[in-house]
Amino acid sequence: MSDFCPARRQLLLGLGGAALASMVPSKAMASRSTKGSRMLSLYNRHTGETHKGVYWVDGKYQKEALEDFSYLLRDHRQNVAAPMDKRVFDLLFQLQNRLDTSKTIHVISGYRSPQTNAMLASKSHGVAKKSLHMKGMAIDIAIPGVPLNKLRDAACALKLGGVGYYPESGFVHVDCGAVRRW
Repeated sequence: MSDFCPARRQLLLGLGGAALASMVPSKAMASRSTKGSRMLSLYNRHTGETHKGVYWVDGKYQKEALEDFSYLLRDHRQNVAAPMDKRVFDLLFQLQNRLDTSKTIHVISGYRSPQTNAMLASKSHGVAKKSLHMKGMAIDIAIPGVPLNKLRDAACALKLGGVGYYPESGFVHVDCGAVRRW
């Protein structure tokens, strides 16, 4: 189930091979299991778009689903998409498992272009000038019905990357960088 059309994928496919290779690791395993499937349902609060899909089957990432999710997570201010790091999706999947929920994840911010990141950083001290959002390695999320402090605690317990807690803004930041919290 997707709100996307094949023409939209051209934004992602139009990226040069070097850009794609530098942003998406060749292997990103969040689990040792190679059997089964992993599904996510994401809702972009800024664009109103949703996408629900299986992104991993029996140890193999599903290219079309990754492209659809990356498009959904595009910089809505610049309308620029970039491939998201596969580990972000694995992190979200494991987070849902830890919380024992299959509810749709609400996305506040996924990929950010350098221009958007610079604009946001100039307005807020809470935006890193070298944000992992610009590398497709970070996502700001909320899950309706799941208290933010519970979402934060679950993300911290996974120890799969950085976790930022923004209760005043209504989201938790998770990334697949170094394990840290703020």
